[in-house]
Amino acid sequence: MATTTNGMDVGSIMQRLTQSQDFDVFLLDQLVAAAYDPMSPHRADANKALMQLQGIDGMWQKADAIMEKSQNPSARFFGLQILDDAIKTRWKVLPPDQRDGIKSYVVGKIISMSSDETVLQREKVFLSKLNLTLVEILKQEWPHNWPSFISDLVGSSKTSELLCENNMLILKLLSEEVFDFSRDQMVTEKVKTMKESLNSEFSAIYHLCDFVLERSQRPSLLKVTLQTLQRFLTWIPLGFIFQTKLIDILINKFFVEVMFRNEALDCLTEIGCLSDLEPQYDILFCQMFASFLTRLNDIFTPETDLAPAYASGTENDRLFLQKLSLFLSGFIKAHLKALEGSPDSHQALITGLFYLVRISEVRETEIFRICLEAWHMLAEDLYKSEHPYSDSSVLNGSANNRNIMAMGNAASPRKYLYSPVLNGVRQVMIANMAKPEEVLIVEDENGDIVRETTKDTDVIAQYKTMRDTLVYLTHLNCEDTESIMLSKLTEQVDGSAWSWNNLNTLCWAIGSISGAMAEDEEKRFLVTVIKDLLGLCEQKRGKDNKAVVASNIMYVVGQYPRFLKAHWKFLKTVVNKLFEFMHECHPGVQDMACDTFLKIATKCKRKFVTLQAEENTPFICELVDTLPSIISDLQPHQVQAFYEAVGCMLNDRGPAVTIDRRGILAKLMELPNRTWSVIMEQAKGNVETLVAPSTIKEIIKILKTNNRVCGSVGPLFLHQLQVFFLDMLNVYKVYSERISAAIAQQGAIATQMSLVRTMRSAKKEVLRLLIVFIDKSGPPEAEPREVAKGFIPPVLDPILGDYKRNIAGARDPEVLTLFATVVEKLKSNVVEDVPRIMEAVFECTLTMITTNFEDFPEHRIRFFEFLKAINQHCFPALFNIPPQHQKLVVDAVVWAMKHTERNISDTGLEILHELLLNVGRSPQVAQPFYRSFLLTLIQDVFSVMTDRLHKSGFKMHATLLRLMFHLVQMNQVTVPLFDPATQPPGQTNPAFLREHISSLLITSFPNLTRAQVARFVEGMFDIKMDLPTFKTHLRDFLIQLKEFSAEDNSEMFNDETEQAKLQQEQARMAQRSAVPGLLKPSEIDSDL
Repeated sequence: MATTTNGMDVGSIMQRLTQSQDFDVFLLDQLVAAAYDPMSPHRADANKALMQLQGIDGMWQKADAIMEKSQNPSARFFGLQILDDAIKTRWKVLPPDQRDGIKSYVVGKIISMSSDETVLQREKVFLSKLNLTLVEILKQEWPHNWPSFISDLVGSSKTSELLCENNMLILKLLSEEVFDFSRDQMVTEKVKTMKESLNSEFSAIYHLCDFVLERSQRPSLLKVTLQTLQRFLTWIPLGFIFQTKLIDILINKFFVEVMFRNEALDCLTEIGCLSDLEPQYDILFCQMFASFLTRLNDIFTPETDLAPAYASGTENDRLFLQKLSLFLSGFIKAHLKALEGSPDSHQALITGLFYLVRISEVRETEIFRICLEAWHMLAEDLYKSEHPYSDSSVLNGSANNRNIMAMGNAASPRKYLYSPVLNGVRQVMIANMAKPEEVLIVEDENGDIVRETTKDTDVIAQYKTMRDTLVYLTHLNCEDTESIMLSKLTEQVDGSAWSWNNLNTLCWAIGSISGAMAEDEEKRFLVTVIKDLLGLCEQKRGKDNKAVVASNIMYVVGQYPRFLKAHWKFLKTVVNKLFEFMHECHPGVQDMACDTFLKIATKCKRKFVTLQAEENTPFICELVDTLPSIISDLQPHQVQAFYEAVGCMLNDRGPAVTIDRRGILAKLMELPNRTWSVIMEQAKGNVETLVAPSTIKEIIKILKTNNRVCGSVGPLFLHQLQVFFLDMLNVYKVYSERISAAIAQQGAIATQMSLVRTMRSAKKEVLRLLIVFIDKSGPPEAEPREVAKGFIPPVLDPILGDYKRNIAGARDPEVLTLFATVVEKLKSNVVEDVPRIMEAVFECTLTMITTNFEDFPEHRIRFFEFLKAINQHCFPALFNIPPQHQKLVVDAVVWAMKHTERNISDTGLEILHELLLNVGRSPQVAQPFYRSFLLTLIQDVFSVMTDRLHKSGFKMHATLLRLMFHLVQMNQVTVPLFDPATQPPGQTNPAFLREHISSLLITSFPNLTRAQVARFVEGMFDIKMDLPTFKTHLRDFLIQLKEFSAEDNSEMFNDETEQAKLQQEQARMAQRSAVPGLLKPSEIDSDL
């Protein structure tokens, strides 16, 4: 055994500490010293020994000796920790004399340590821990067994300032424990009792605080008293705040002193944020606010520029500004109406808001976000009072809304009150605008312009709030917003305020108010903005400068599709500029150019495919002619986005579109088709060329491009797919054979080889392209019947055969998605193919996914989606498969229903519901199905419903049970569900099912009485019950079970909760759509 420095080993020390009558604190010191010394070779053994000591019953009785005699600070903390653990876990079982002994010792130790200044300073950390130990005792004992605690504490506080300071700390800890941290540690009743006791005894606490604040000259005591008071202010009776001199003392005595300013401000913030009080308090809040601003004016005026002061200030100054932002923001949110309602307070209100504007100008994220909450509330509130109809669900940007805007602007007394402040708020919002999600170019920590790699969710959330605020502010005074933006833009163009940040924030702000102006105002504004930005782009030199200007042009134009649709020349100029940006060597610029082009193509598609004024041909014709040169510098993923954008344009087949869409699609796909032809020609000469890694990667790129075009162009893609469809299936076949051969030679490990993985990627791309094509198929070019006849038969053999033959690890889950999509889209047109599809994928996939609940997660969910599609759209096919497969289908559904993953169990329940409905509509299969499966299905649903892991599926459990029980009760099940040989003559299905379920429940849940079960079962057969009543009946029964009675059963009310959430979301969206500009252009469905 390892030895300590004095030659004794850890084992020997442990033996003496645990077996000796006298506990040797010196030995414990040695053990602790070794445990806390990172250089000690015995550290691990010593730590283990300490943990063993901590677990010894009765060790807490040595805690006082350890704390009194130990020379090692860590050993004293160890002793206190042991005592702490005993108080938390064993207090109730200790005899009263031992409990009193611990109380007396802890109180005595605290008093002795906090009565001597030298000891207090030296033992500050230990005393803090001891205070927490006392609070742990209080949580157990007070108020019932220690009713005099508060009065004792208050009494002793008046004898010594040192003792009083520590007592204040104890009160602060007690308040925090009772009101903030106790939720998970104490039962509700106990917390309630402690709160009531603190409330009833607060008079004594308040008088102590008042006594200290009036008389003490000790700064540390005054600080801790203010901190303690702040903890109590949110819940104490209001009389202590408004019927005493408290507010006056805080403002006029402590707020004015630099040393106490922050603590006083914390107290004032707690008071200022009290809301929903009786109207008689409004005048008192107004007086408090005026008095506060008078004193604040002595520190700095509302005209002071705080940004440089904050940058060069001390940590305390910065903290003061943050706390001041919390006070002003909180006070205004809580008492805006009270300050507005009193004409005498108008000046104070405006002054307070000017202070908040100055604080908002400080470059500190947290302070700005605090201020932003107040500005958002104020702007929204003002907008709603100006536009009383804004809650109605009018369409975004409609004529109705414009009329409402005009009506609102007619009468605006509130707007005029705030207008001087709102100009400052607009300036602040525009200067600090957060980065929108669409902008991909950022400045890194080295000051370089780079492509963004990760999204900052905090910034995105801040942008959304700022965007809404600026939209409201624009509605309140469009001219002011426009004037500020254009003057800032002039400063960028003439260089007087040029910087990346200034241009970024300005352009992000300009983009964020899309839709908030009337169309003619927007036109005038944007013409200036876009011209100036394009000029700036020509004027600036340097890669990074150009990248910043380019990203801003692209962001702004992408946000104003309404303007672009109405002004073809601008649209054409913008798109040609985007094509220029696609040649910039900055990856972020190229990405944004492709993204913006896609966005504009989606929103303005008709402009590109119809003949515009002063043009010879539609723009798309020129585009496909010059396409090779436009995309020559783009990366593969950017090329794919470009092709998707052109596909979006070709998707428009409105009556005004007269172009040869099929011919243009062929022209568009010339480049990838040419590359494909070259690869196929080489393969004809030597098939080995197909498995060269570079060729496989080229094939993947071509397939991805086709995939993107197919997704955007829709059914028209049929003509392009016909060009290379059979070749593509042959490529799939070659890769399948090569992968199978590699697995045959090297086993399952072959699936991890680089070449095999690349070939599998190519196979997946083939499957994904077919999935998208089937999903997008439809009239006029790709009728379901034609697709089913022309494309499905050739697909079956290479894809299904490969799936069935392969080992589990080499089967692609996309195959299941493909055939689920085939069944879902082509419906009865493929009903004859379903048995063949099922024969290939059903059993082998089921074997993969039913071994456990974890392996092959993708196959798992996609398999059940495939089954769900067959059940919904090709139900007759389920009974054209062998009977043993029919049983497998039902078993698979039950297995899904019992799965612990919610999406799979939900899918299983939905399939079963649809299956039962389909069976009920098919007389030729219904009775045999009921005979084979109905009874076991009822038992399985009961089993899942009474399993606590499946509470979220409760609505569907109820739906299924109601359906099955009512089938039996209404005699729709004519075959016997029982063996007639074992049942008395005249036995009926309803009677048998009653008995069967009753005995099942009594056996499974012995805590239920026969009467409870009988009542429950009788209700199950009541055909008058609608679904909500039936759910209530089931819910009441489940809560009677032991398993559910002590649990949170809120998940069983999910259906009702989700319905309420849906209604709230719909109301929110209706409100937002009623305010022009609040919905982003991408959220508005107007894509022509």
